[in-house]
Amino acid sequence: MTFRDLAHTQEAARGDALAIPTVAAMIAVLFAGSTALTPLYIIYKQQFGFSQITLTLIYAVYVVGNLAALLVFGGASDVVGRRPAALAAMGVAIVSGLVFLFAENVLSLDIARILSGLGIGLGAGTGTAWIAELLPNADKSRASVIATGTNFLGLGFGALVSGLLAQYEPWPLRLVFIVFLAALVVVTILVWRTPETIAKPGGVNQISMRPQLSVPQEIRARFVAPAVTGFGAMALVGFYAALAPSILAQQLQETNHAVAGALFFELAIVAAVSIVVLKQVQSSKVMLAALALMVPSVLLVVAAQMLASMVLMIAATACCGVVAALGYRGGLQVVNEIAPDDRRAEIVSSFFVCCFVGNALPVIGIGIVSTYASPIAASLAFAAMIIVFAVVALAFGLKHRR
Repeated sequence: MTFRDLAHTQEAARGDALAIPTVAAMIAVLFAGSTALTPLYIIYKQQFGFSQITLTLIYAVYVVGNLAALLVFGGASDVVGRRPAALAAMGVAIVSGLVFLFAENVLSLDIARILSGLGIGLGAGTGTAWIAELLPNADKSRASVIATGTNFLGLGFGALVSGLLAQYEPWPLRLVFIVFLAALVVVTILVWRTPETIAKPGGVNQISMRPQLSVPQEIRARFVAPAVTGFGAMALVGFYAALAPSILAQQLQETNHAVAGALFFELAIVAAVSIVVLKQVQSSKVMLAALALMVPSVLLVVAAQMLASMVLMIAATACCGVVAALGYRGGLQVVNEIAPDDRRAEIVSSFFVCCFVGNALPVIGIGIVSTYASPIAASLAFAAMIIVFAVVALAFGLKHRR
């Protein structure tokens, strides 16, 4: 072997060694962009003069991009390859960051949020599949742990860094996105250098634009529990991502943007740690535990608001973090287990739709109720909905548990 061949081999080995961390970083930085707004909503509300309902709609419109990516481009990376699809996702995220950077009204925030959701929807699925193929023996369970763990890490650090910059540095609505765009550019360069795992990628014209979404009749009863679990888990994440800063400012008299970011960071870190620590626990047990924990978690959130207690809010956030992790991971794994091999993609997509809807619709409902009643009344209505859904799903889950 010549010196040049040896150098090439060593470079390839380094490239392979960086491949999984690079793809994980891609997932993390994409999700960080979705929560960078969390501590900034109050600032935007003051500067643009919009209502609480508008605030929740700005948050929820992000799901439009998620659903478009899932239903239309969900299988794109299987056709064109992991790297081209990932680069497309990063490109969309960069455009989203630029729109945020120069946002001057509600419409620009809506456009940026939709693009953010589109980039994440395309990049998360691509990244999860890419990690599984880069791992020895295509270890899908380990890939899911890495992908979901970095998902929550990205969500947490996005909110934390945004809160710190908004509170302690100049240009609170600009500097955050300058940092975000710099991170996107660096990760995009690393992604461009990451090995492709699809042997013979096709062209863009081969991508099917037909949405595939269904649940076969024979498993619908068993699908109810994981679907509702995913809905409830993501509803809690949406509640914190969209409304935690408003709750801190109005009920707990805490207006520090860094505290708002840190609260969501707590939820995300607890979720990420829970996923790793409990990765060996049986999926059905994880799902049922999430459903059982939903009830005390939402009651703690309401109690923290009614008593204006930061201690209770911190405890509630930790509980919600555990529920989010167990609900998302347990529900997804149960769906994978009950799905027939030839229909798995459709059924998993149906599960993700339930998660996305759970992430958006309850938040809009809270915004409407809090506008015409009070924030505490809205949180009580939200808690009642989560409790009813959890009890129903728990009944289905226990009935159809293997």
